[in-house]
Amino acid sequence: MDEATGSGGFAALAPDVVMDCAERASGRRASGVCRPLTSYINRVYEIGLEDGGFLVAKFYRPGRWTRAALQDEHDFLRELAAAEVPAVAPLADAAGQTLHAEGGICFALFPRMGGRPCVEPSRDEWCQIGRLLGRIHQVGAQKPAPNRLTLGPQESSRTHVAFLRDSAALPREVAGRYLDAAERLLDRIAPLFAGVARQRLHGDLHRMNLLWRPGEGFLAIDFDDMCAGPAIQDLWMLLPDRLPAARPEFDLLLEGYELFAEYDDAQTRLVEPLRAMRFLHYAAWCARQKADGGRGLLTADWGSVDFWRRELADLQRQAQDIEDGLNRA
Repeated sequence: MDEATGSGGFAALAPDVVMDCAERASGRRASGVCRPLTSYINRVYEIGLEDGGFLVAKFYRPGRWTRAALQDEHDFLRELAAAEVPAVAPLADAAGQTLHAEGGICFALFPRMGGRPCVEPSRDEWCQIGRLLGRIHQVGAQKPAPNRLTLGPQESSRTHVAFLRDSAALPREVAGRYLDAAERLLDRIAPLFAGVARQRLHGDLHRMNLLWRPGEGFLAIDFDDMCAGPAIQDLWMLLPDRLPAARPEFDLLLEGYELFAEYDDAQTRLVEPLRAMRFLHYAAWCARQKADGGRGLLTADWGSVDFWRRELADLQRQAQDIEDGLNRA
């Protein structure tokens, strides 16, 4: 589908439609201000209100999530809000519902929350982030997320590799070698995940998904990739370097984290396997954007033979790093 013509059914989201949706779901009158906000996957708008203030309307890309999966995300966010954990929860309507639909597109309303991105945390801020993660995981461990992705080599990563195999993304010159390298890597790391506890996670917690709000501290945003997985997934992506170079920051994270949630030291060995899985996740994510018409999100040479040769080399190097680490352990 072509992004210019409104891939995924988004063409119908004219400003008047967006404001009508916001009015119906909130019971408040829009002022006429409707500004699009940056979002790679969804359509997000800032809506001005006649009685003052703003709402954020988020329209979810059709076909990416089931309604049940979106409800799992909303339930988690509302549980976090009930526990006074700093995360942006969707607003409920008069009937207590947070998930709505317009023309087959699910949408939700959120309060507008400002803040600055988390760039280079101080020692004290690393501990603060750790406390926030501990509180998120404390709530996340209380219930399952039956309709969300399970993060693991045999679950999520096999799905990504299957998509790459079945799509037209991989050039024939490199497809066989890339897919073989991916399968061998997943076979090698799968035993490391055996018996590892899985729970509800943010799932994509890099530092751009943390906002600093003066006088309040850090706020977790964008739970689109919420999943069930090992706790370390929400820790390693925040680090400024690989372990052991980032060990001081990791220790500070854990210092704050363990005030609220128990950390299993055995999960630390999953950092590099999870990084390898991230390579596959991102490759499949980009392939899905291309298939969905989102070429503007990709680099100019994305999908070329040279591009995939570089991806293959990166995957092979990561596999060797994992093997070296296992041999040292």
